[in-house]
Amino acid sequence: MDITIHHTFLPHTDPEASLAFYRDVLGFDVLTDVGQGTMRWITVAPAGTTAPSIVLSPPAADPGITEEERSTIAEMMAKGTYATIVLTTPHLGETFDAVQASGAEVTQEPTDQPWGVRDCAFRDPAGNHVRINQAS
Repeated sequence: MDITIHHTFLPHTDPEASLAFYRDVLGFDVLTDVGQGTMRWITVAPAGTTAPSIVLSPPAADPGITEEERSTIAEMMAKGTYATIVLTTPHLGETFDAVQASGAEVTQEPTDQPWGVRDCAFRDPAGNHVRINQAS
């Protein structure tokens, strides 16, 4: 089989804050921005690429989600336990400094992990767990 990742979804609670984080702080390109208010779907990708991409989406937009599930999702997002994405960069120190300077919540400074990767971690404006690995 020849399968690749096209896009993945991360929830947002404030589309403008998420857009500012992924576009202005991480330097991603905005591929699409549809909807209005908090009901916006924003697709971003690393600069100069179109895939894989991240679709920043409202977590409660699915009509199949119950109010209890919406509440659980909101609680998990607030704790930073609902969604995770792992990114990579050849310049971990510089990237960490830039993201930290933006005011993003740091959850782990650059660290050499016992499994062989050097990484750091932040929470995006919606509370999503964002890990950034040092590229080999």
